[in-house]
Amino acid sequence: MPAPAEAFAPEDGSRPTLVLAAHGTRSAAGERALAALARSVRRARPGCRVELSFLEISAPLLADVLPAVPGPLVVVPLLLAGGYHVHVDLPEVVAAHRPDALVAGRLGPHTLLTSALVRTLAQAGLRADDTVILGAAGSSDPAGLADVRAAARQLSVRLSRPVTAAFATSGTPSLPAAVDQARRTTHGRVVVASYVLAPGFFHDRLTASGADLITAPLAPDPAVTTLIWHRHDQSLAHQPSHPAHAIRR
Repeated sequence: MPAPAEAFAPEDGSRPTLVLAAHGTRSAAGERALAALARSVRRARPGCRVELSFLEISAPLLADVLPAVPGPLVVVPLLLAGGYHVHVDLPEVVAAHRPDALVAGRLGPHTLLTSALVRTLAQAGLRADDTVILGAAGSSDPAGLADVRAAARQLSVRLSRPVTAAFATSGTPSLPAAVDQARRTTHGRVVVASYVLAPGFFHDRLTASGADLITAPLAPDPAVTTLIWHRHDQSLAHQPSHPAHAIRR
């Protein structure tokens, strides 16, 4: 369980605002899912201010939220893996609008996400003879792809079966290729574990992959809320003597 907010308050007694920074989506269902996630994060620590923002497409934008928030703040990226948004876009926005802010690490890979994936697979009715593929958005950044592959290895250990990481956009193998390969080598179903937070463009690409079963996005799982506060607490525990806006691993 997350520790009480008072344990992480600055010496002057003020509590830092938690700013959630999501990618952004044109999907109304995706925006609703992220808003519900923000409400869950608020409920986990009553009295802490939590603001939801987006890097692009959706409103409010992170660039608008940051200067409007008074006092200390911690930005937690709602991003499952490294990539352009984690390493370039988000730090540039923070540096331009609130260079005093602390920026937490990306959410994944993490064992809490593994637990969420295991639950969504169980809820979807995973069978012993199913082949599991971890379906992610993809990235042109090798480090981002490595994060997803690490998440697939963690899930493989938990499920005691092979799990292949595959990508909806940039990255190899592509999700359609991974599904086709699985069909040639298995007698069971091909199941894609959705490694995205909310409905939208990337989850739609997963559902169009031709797999027999695609799990729901991860945002409703309570482990995601716990992980967000964990990343928040990590950033405060490692706060340097002067503010920094580089994202820590």
